[in-house]
Amino acid sequence: MGASAVPRPVIAIPASTAPEPWYSPSFTLPVSYLRAVEAAGAVPLLIQPTADLEILESLYSRCDGLLLAGGEDIHPSNYGAAPHPKLELTNTQRDAAELWLARRALAEGMPIFGICRGIQLLNVAMGGTLYQDLAAERPGPIDHAAGDACRDFRLLSHPIELAADSWTAELLGTASLAVNSLHHQAIRDVAPGLRAVGYAPDGLIEAVEGAGSGFIAAVQSHPELIWQDADPRWAQVFAGFVAQLR
Repeated sequence: MGASAVPRPVIAIPASTAPEPWYSPSFTLPVSYLRAVEAAGAVPLLIQPTADLEILESLYSRCDGLLLAGGEDIHPSNYGAAPHPKLELTNTQRDAAELWLARRALAEGMPIFGICRGIQLLNVAMGGTLYQDLAAERPGPIDHAAGDACRDFRLLSHPIELAADSWTAELLGTASLAVNSLHHQAIRDVAPGLRAVGYAPDGLIEAVEGAGSGFIAAVQSHPELIWQDADPRWAQVFAGFVAQLR
């Protein structure tokens, strides 16, 4: 790198933990998130889900943006609800670390982009609530876990409609498109400070953006899995996020 080169912005991506195999526990994060961020011109920095706030602070201070990735269910105690019988795997240590990071980023105006669990975590961090299991609490005509069911994570299984004036629609170049769908939880009550800007045909929230100043955006789908092939338009969304960091 030449002396005059501009450093690439750094994006914090909190990782999860895996209890197996024998060398457990391990920190884990699908490579697809890293590749999407790198291709957009940024450097991904994995953040361990630690309870040590000094470590979180040190890692956070090195970053220009925060990407909240997919993963486990968020424990309902974080939004004042009792666990539903259909609640799946949770990770309270990850919940706590991500909520601290999200609220710190929100307080300081650090740009945030959320994906799947990330849209849910962002909503909870700002005071919203979730459906713990869509099939049980909000049954409808769309199987929002279709990609998980058939193990085709790139399957564009249902359409969504975006607000024409949204940042997401502007970068995608369209307000109507099909997305992959790999979730059984979703936003129930939108948090104050967030604006729902995308919906599935059954009315489920698929995208949110910040209602005030500062850059905040999140989607329920998994664009990190489809920007290279199934729908290359999503590359512009990652590039647009990185552009907010410069």
